[in-house]
Amino acid sequence: MLELRGITAGYEPREPVVRDVSLTIGDGEAVGLLGPSGCGKSTLARVAALLHRPDAGSVVIDGEPARGWRHGAPREQRTAFGVVFQQPRQSADPRLRLRDLIAEPLRATGRRRAEADARVGELAPVVGLSDELLARRPHEVSDGQLQRACVARALVLRPRWLICDEMTAMLDASTTAALVGVVEAYRRESGAGLLAVGHDAVLLERWCDRVVRWERSP
Repeated sequence: MLELRGITAGYEPREPVVRDVSLTIGDGEAVGLLGPSGCGKSTLARVAALLHRPDAGSVVIDGEPARGWRHGAPREQRTAFGVVFQQPRQSADPRLRLRDLIAEPLRATGRRRAEADARVGELAPVVGLSDELLARRPHEVSDGQLQRACVARALVLRPRWLICDEMTAMLDASTTAALVGVVEAYRRESGAGLLAVGHDAVLLERWCDRVVRWERSP
């Protein structure tokens, strides 16, 4: 179980964008977080993925409180999360070919090149990337193709929790359906839990087991 307990967070200590928010995601559960732009849902998603330290409150993973944030988190907690952001070009190193972009988390954890190559080879057809596309850099592919690579990167370490922050906001309908299908296939196979953040009520209602409707924090 992933628990967010009394989270207050933001980027200015005196002006938090999230105030005393709690949320629970059960094992294998898909939870949608629906709200307008600026309400703080992306900040909460970053806290849930251990990418942003809250000003107050705690993140509890299977009964164990988070013991650090970003690279300061223990490896077993840090690598339990796969994250897909709204804007793939801001989350992708423009110098890397898509093949290396997907393998990046494996290399960061010291996996051998052969293991990384094999895992990329497994995931590429799942997300709809050909060998020819894997050899390209971000500026040589479309937003949809780059987001496919970012989804594969999020799955490459076989995480127990997926955080999808407006994952489909910049995608067309066919790419949206394809990537939601990839995430759901992985969840069925692995039993991973999901937090899907967005403002598309129809998509979240169809995708998730339950949807939490959140307005702007007071």
